Amino acid sequence: MNRRSFLTAAATTAAATCATSLTATAAHAAPAVRTDAERRLLRDWFVATHRSMEAMTTELGLAADKIDVSGSGTPVPSAQTSPTNIGCGLWSTVAAAGLGVISAGTMRRRLARTVAAVERLERAHGFWFNWYDAHDGSLLTAWPETGDPLRPFLSSVDNAWLVTGLRIAAHADPGLRPRVAALLADADWSYYYTPFDPADPVAGPGQLRGGFWPDKPGKGEPTGHHYGALNTEPRMASYLGIADGSLPTEHYWHLMRTLLPGMGQEQEPQGEYVEIDGVRVWEGHYTYRGRKLVPTWGGSMFEALMVPLFVPESEWSPRSWGTTHRRYVRSQIEHGLIEEDYGYWGFSPASIPAGGYREYGVDAIGMQEDGYNSLGVVTPHASFLALPQAPAEALSNLRALDRAFGAYDDRYGFRDSVDVTTGRVSDFVLALDQGMITAAIAQHLHPGLLQTPFRTSGFHTRVRPLLGKERFSL
Repeated sequence: MNRRSFLTAAATTAAATCATSLTATAAHAAPAVRTDAERRLLRDWFVATHRSMEAMTTELGLAADKIDVSGSGTPVPSAQTSPTNIGCGLWSTVAAAGLGVISAGTMRRRLARTVAAVERLERAHGFWFNWYDAHDGSLLTAWPETGDPLRPFLSSVDNAWLVTGLRIAAHADPGLRPRVAALLADADWSYYYTPFDPADPVAGPGQLRGGFWPDKPGKGEPTGHHYGALNTEPRMASYLGIADGSLPTEHYWHLMRTLLPGMGQEQEPQGEYVEIDGVRVWEGHYTYRGRKLVPTWGGSMFEALMVPLFVPESEWSPRSWGTTHRRYVRSQIEHGLIEEDYGYWGFSPASIPAGGYREYGVDAIGMQEDGYNSLGVVTPHASFLALPQAPAEALSNLRALDRAFGAYDDRYGFRDSVDVTTGRVSDFVLALDQGMITAAIAQHLHPGLLQTPFRTSGFHTRVRPLLGKERFSL
């Protein structure tokens, strides 16, 4: 399925999609999925997507990074896996049980197998390395596909997604709670934290490092950067650390809504300084197509909308997080349908349809000056992430991608990406992107199914009050 005769069908479905989307643009909030037929369609899509996660899961119990689904035979999981991939496998299993796709007993057996595998993985400073062999759990020191040397690395954001999956597993199966608690006992997020230094906020920004190479004495060799942008996926690590008390609450206010005025970034921000909890915060915003929003780093969908699959940001901060999430989705839609006139929308890091991997996004809504570009490559998981803000448009977009390009099959769900300018469909599905799809569908069909661990305890007492105080300048 490398190329299809699609131009006539694409023109027809693009026109229909555009009409549907622009009609909904005038509404302040998109309608929910309304019919039993739409719910059945989403469940069917979930079943196929979950099947792909099963196909990616090795005998050891770890979800591999990807599979090639272009052939007719059983796909072979890739050699490598990451903490994020493993986390996706855990919450996909819980979601499948919650939606009745697998039994509770099957869920418990699969979760126990994966937790046992995670217990075997080599760690440092309480955290997991970025790449393991998915089949035997060994630490990778060479990239399987090329043999290039691979220096073991401890990533803050990737560990956050594994911890997310483990917390969801422990909530779903109380029998696993002691084992998960033991695994997380040494996962202290202050390892990644550089405390705020008012005398030198560049060296001491009050933010998290991207990670460490631990093969040096002490803490190891840190990345040269911190995760400074608030509206990006690393904020999950920030929330986890604030919730468990290993990070101070002021850390949230040291994350940047935009870079400061006068700094090199995609556009000169507007906004104002405010003082919150004793911290002077630049509450900046960008404007795109007349719409004020808080940008991400690169302009991709998953930066903004992966975290609220689990943390109810829009509910706890409706005026601020809820508003920017809604406007962010609208910006992605209008970029695809109006600004670029692709006829389709939804741009996020994914497989390159012709092979490889890269970031896709809407450059104008990312802070990075040379940000992510859409390049005509539409990524289905981006539409699923938009279900809370634009459900009717998301379904229309996904149906159109299937009709015009054959982007979906009922074995393993949506392919990872589609170049809508050439008709080239990716041969692969990735655990990260399929994991976002399973979580998004589960949250839409069964609200709160995966969110309980992130609504209680420290999330309720420490994170929720911060979001309640947020006052984006929108």
